[in-house]
Amino acid sequence: MISEYQSQLMTTSPRFILAADIGGTHASFAIAERQTGGASRVLFEKSFESRQFADFDALITAFLALPEPAAARPHLGAVTFAVAGPVAEGESTLTNLGWKVSAAGVAARYGLPPVQIVNDFHAAGLGVLELPHASFTTLQSAEAPEQGTAVIIGAGTGLGVGLIHWNGSGWEVLPSEAGNADFAPIDELQDKLLMYLRRTYGRVSWERVISGPGLMRVFSFLQETGLGVPSKQLLDATKRAGADPSAVITEYGLNKLDPLAVRALDLFIAAYGSFAGNIALTALARGGVYIGGGIAPKIVNRLKDGSFMRAFTGKGAFTPLLSGIPVRVVMDAQVGLRGALRVAAVS
Repeated sequence: MISEYQSQLMTTSPRFILAADIGGTHASFAIAERQTGGASRVLFEKSFESRQFADFDALITAFLALPEPAAARPHLGAVTFAVAGPVAEGESTLTNLGWKVSAAGVAARYGLPPVQIVNDFHAAGLGVLELPHASFTTLQSAEAPEQGTAVIIGAGTGLGVGLIHWNGSGWEVLPSEAGNADFAPIDELQDKLLMYLRRTYGRVSWERVISGPGLMRVFSFLQETGLGVPSKQLLDATKRAGADPSAVITEYGLNKLDPLAVRALDLFIAAYGSFAGNIALTALARGGVYIGGGIAPKIVNRLKDGSFMRAFTGKGAFTPLLSGIPVRVVMDAQVGLRGALRVAAVS
């Protein structure tokens, strides 16, 4: 019996699209049927662990070798890859993987239609515009102008930023590398954190602090400067085969199983909130601030306890302005893939 997927592909019209959101930890792919108005209907999805592959070509080869992508390839009309790195003239180097990607090169090597490469937070910003209200958790309620500029930021393997702007006839997303701007401490403890990180890295960016690896650095700072001692249970958990130390610290901090993990998570959240407030000021994001990325949904209950928003709004004379900006956590892990599909669907 012919499957629905196979029957959809039995056409001479290239109305099918391929999109992917490729980050430092996960790579998510989808094949979809293009529909009217920039919409699409997903027919097949597959996710991979990015670091299981040596480079971008190895990842694409593995995906296209699957039966469903192999069958779809002759019928594709558009391909979009959202990647975690700055994009210029169809090329990018993924910041935390070092992979080099060329749109023209990928299209030629794999016999694909013209390929578009966009920044992952460009895609995430477009994806946010399509999400229902239920896909968000509110940290701060406020009235927002209908066409007000908004921003999306998100910590995961790295720290991404995108600006969502109304251009007079529609929404567009401007990618940003603000996550790699200089880290700015707001108190004495963060001053000490900066000095600790400077000894290793010289220049210290926000991403060195606000990211999965950043949380581990915060924890190590507190431990190595005598500000806390980790429990044996936590240390044993980080040494288990396949354990992600940042995930272990998060778990122990959220559940209050280790005082040092709790303090590390507190410091991480304070820095995250301060950074989000800085971006809101930079963009005058009266339309809202969206907190995406892989970490925020996992710690959303801690983000709701008030410490994130105190750091967000704690900007002196600009506290009233920031108190009037809606702030929401994006709970949909596939928001970037949604945006990449939209780019492909309208191309």
